Amino acid sequence: MNHEQEHFLSFILERVKDDKVEEAKELLVENFKKLTEGNFTQDDIMLFFPKMIAWLKPEKLEEVQTVVMQFAESFSHLLPNSKLG
Repeated sequence: MNHEQEHFLSFILERVKDDKVEEAKELLVENFKKLTEGNFTQDDIMLFFPKMIAWLKPEKLEEVQTVVMQFAESFSHLLPNSKLG
């Protein structure tokens, strides 16, 4: 995991409901690994977002959505089809 991914992981985990921190960490680490290996698919994205949204503290959702888009833009060249949104 690179420095940006570690920073993003910490940011997200601080905003996840307390009882979902471990699940969120496992999902993020798994997806970072897939992203780094070039195996991160559109299906992974479609599974990731609903889970993460459900696990976030409601008052943190808007803040996290903004940061997620910024993070995704910085890694867009690694995403399937290099398209966001």
